[in-house]
Amino acid sequence: MKVPLFDMTRQYEKLRKEILKNLDAVFTSGRVILGDNVKMLEENVEKFLNTKNAIGVASGSDALLVAIKALGFEKGDYIITTPYTFFATASSITRNGLKPIFVDITEKDYDVDLDKVEDILQNHPEKEKIKGFIPVHLFGKSMNLKRLKEIKEKYGIKIIEDNAQAIGAREKIDGKEVYAGTVGDVGTISFFPTKNLGGYGDGGMIITDNDELASRIRKLRVHGAAKKYHHDEVGFNSRLDEVQAAILKIKLKDLEKYIEKRIEKAETYKKLFKKHDLEDKIKYPEVKTDKSHVYHQYVVELKKGDRDRLKDFLKEKGVGTSIYYPVGLHSQECFKDLGYDENDFPLTQHATKTTLALPIFPELKKKEQEYVVENIKKYFEGEEK
Repeated sequence: MKVPLFDMTRQYEKLRKEILKNLDAVFTSGRVILGDNVKMLEENVEKFLNTKNAIGVASGSDALLVAIKALGFEKGDYIITTPYTFFATASSITRNGLKPIFVDITEKDYDVDLDKVEDILQNHPEKEKIKGFIPVHLFGKSMNLKRLKEIKEKYGIKIIEDNAQAIGAREKIDGKEVYAGTVGDVGTISFFPTKNLGGYGDGGMIITDNDELASRIRKLRVHGAAKKYHHDEVGFNSRLDEVQAAILKIKLKDLEKYIEKRIEKAETYKKLFKKHDLEDKIKYPEVKTDKSHVYHQYVVELKKGDRDRLKDFLKEKGVGTSIYYPVGLHSQECFKDLGYDENDFPLTQHATKTTLALPIFPELKKKEQEYVVENIKKYFEGEEK
């Protein structure tokens, strides 16, 4: 049996007729950049996330880059973030002439450790230069939104929520449902094809309740021009195209259903790990039915055995897996000048060596999950001989 890590073709078969109809309308209209589909998608995301402004851009990476630029940091300011995340989280800082300060993750769920973030905000020798914080809602799990809100208010720093992996994740604050990406000054979203709300190419979005900030972001995405050929500042060419928007507005209607199916897959994995007595060998994500985790990736950690050998074993059996992330950002060659030692962040180092993403997507079949876990069981049986 072959079990892909992710398969977009199964979803496409169900949506094919509607997608092709929408694409034909785009091409027939003759407008393929920042047209009615982008506007409608922006409005629908605003309603879905209960936010005032959603601005489409060319990618999730650009969303971070443009959002940071719009917040008006000064060259040399420090921005706190995690070393256990996708490269764009940190590169968006340095590309804006700013300096990242990395903070280690928690052992429980790989989130940036907010206790350590507060310690740095209080005790860093140049704490007055720390002007921002990029928390990452990693693997689809919402961070502690209430705590993020408190940190923002207590320390007066700008918060850019990297919500590339967790659109639709939420928690209740004072009885009100609040979505990941909406408690900071800005939130950023990726529409990369593998995302829970994924297009068929690159795409991204920036969300904010600050109208003035939103106005600047809209200018920045079109070369800093509020009016064509009249540039208030140097911006970017970062526009969401009509093709992706036409597809995404279809998928957005079913996002809640996709999330619920992903939660079901997480529950199935949990039951299978228990059935095969793998709990002493595999650490797996907690199942959260309140949608605070939307399971963009399903990442397990090996308590015993060798992660890379397991990956190779599953590959031989036809099971797709991936490693998020094999190298911490503090160890990347391009960030060598930051002066971090490879072992400065032991929990990040541990995660890079022991975690593995298993197949998860809404159309994944139960028999495929059973095959995945049965082969994990076989791997450990072989290791124990």
